[in-house]
Amino acid sequence: MKIALCAEYDGSNYSGWQKQNDTDSIQGEIEKALESIAKEKIDTYASGRTDTGVHALIQIIHFETSIDRPMTAWIRGVNAFLPSSIRVLWAQEVDDTFHARYSATQRHYEYLLYNASSHSALWAKKAGWIHDDLDFNKMKTAIQYFEGEHDFSAFRSSECQAKSPIRTITRTSILNYHPFYLFKFSANGFLHHQIRNMMGAILYIGKGNYPSEYIYELLISKDRKKSPPTFSSHGLYLCGVDYDPCYALSLTHRTVNIFDNNHLSQDR
Repeated sequence: MKIALCAEYDGSNYSGWQKQNDTDSIQGEIEKALESIAKEKIDTYASGRTDTGVHALIQIIHFETSIDRPMTAWIRGVNAFLPSSIRVLWAQEVDDTFHARYSATQRHYEYLLYNASSHSALWAKKAGWIHDDLDFNKMKTAIQYFEGEHDFSAFRSSECQAKSPIRTITRTSILNYHPFYLFKFSANGFLHHQIRNMMGAILYIGKGNYPSEYIYELLISKDRKKSPPTFSSHGLYLCGVDYDPCYALSLTHRTVNIFDNNHLSQDR
């Protein structure tokens, strides 16, 4: 039996999604909780490997098991064995063709930025922070240069293991509600540290260090050494994953919506 799960998590105190020796990971915690229910070894596969400190409102996971349990066991039962920073939102059986990573067609991330003279104690690990004044219009123009198919070599980390630096960004946007900015990115996939490196460049432009066209110059340079430093992981959220409708998955999109009464609310 193949089961798909949707999880949300606060990544502040984890080394990221992927299991590693001697560090706390999201994958490690979820597999331990699943094994407590299944009473057998469980291997999980996720839609994306979020980095250290990165959060998820929507992380799609799948695993296979020979144990027959009611779906509630894979939700409330698993949650009983998880730390409070990780929660399963839904679970459902899927057919053998489904793969959380390889069946995904689009991934959606959002970056929440707190822009004030000093950082907020409450948002310290939930939002990135910058104290400089930012030019909204320059950043809005700059972010649009990322849209389309590009070689993102100038925005990938030296540790990136992707076979190709080519990615297609289908949508970008910025919302502003003082003192917050919300940046949105949708693509067929992202490279290691790509969004955090893109944020670093956007904010250098917002501060007035470069014109908006600087993004185009970096893209054609294909040189990571010419790009600004990687920005903080604290404001980055995996917010949605697209799959073929044939899988009929439950909720797969949410948003970091600070402009509503609910800080975390459904986007679509």
